[in-house]
Amino acid sequence: MSIDGQLLDPGEASISVLDDGLLRGDGVFEAIKLYDGHPFRLDAHLDRLARSAAAIDLPFDGAGLRREIGALLAAAGPIEAMLRIVVTRGGRRILMVERIPSWPARARVALVPLTPSEILSGVKSISYAANMHATRIASKQGADEAVYLNAAGIVLEAPTSSIFWVGADGGLRTPALETGILDSITREVVVAALPCEEGAFPAADLKSAEEAFLASTTREIQPISAVDGIELARPDGGSAAADAAAALAEALAAERGSPEPGV
Repeated sequence: MSIDGQLLDPGEASISVLDDGLLRGDGVFEAIKLYDGHPFRLDAHLDRLARSAAAIDLPFDGAGLRREIGALLAAAGPIEAMLRIVVTRGGRRILMVERIPSWPARARVALVPLTPSEILSGVKSISYAANMHATRIASKQGADEAVYLNAAGIVLEAPTSSIFWVGADGGLRTPALETGILDSITREVVVAALPCEEGAFPAADLKSAEEAFLASTTREIQPISAVDGIELARPDGGSAAADAAAALAEALAAERGSPEPGV
């Protein structure tokens, strides 16, 4: 791992207990999947990190961060892993190469009401306690993951992923960014590649779907088998999930065939 450019073993790394990133969850982060050591959509992730930081008036050394990422990836070598980037209010730049989480082949989801803080809308903040607790709430209902609903019953996103589903008309749908969801990098790939309606959709629309899936950096495309205990007609995914997975693979292949983004 790397802290402010210093490469360290995780057991040797430390930050001050007085850092407001630790005490108050005041900071921003990104998680980037490494394919054979290649950080997929690195520039897009760093652009979003900068937007998140600007939204909460958090200054950081972007050029220095890029150099530190390059040094860490060179030391890590051609591995399949995840790069986590954290910038704290205390001014620390923390980089970690982590094991990719293990996800089940398909997920059961439970709808969880959410009252979001609009002041952090679209910010990838390290204040993630609410996200993690939503997953625990879903687990108590026999599900693998939560999917948020706003106060009006509109579908938003999962705690760490975007959601897509096939509506009654056979078209692919996903919540619009205007609903307050995160501008997900994986979501952007899918929306750019496939015909997809973005909007404000009620929970009933998701519950009546024949097919649905979650999309994120580490999950990639994960079919949803049930919503609030209602089994979907295609629990292992269908053509939409397959098309989304193919679009993600194509985007990765296209990027790998291009020069490495500057780090």
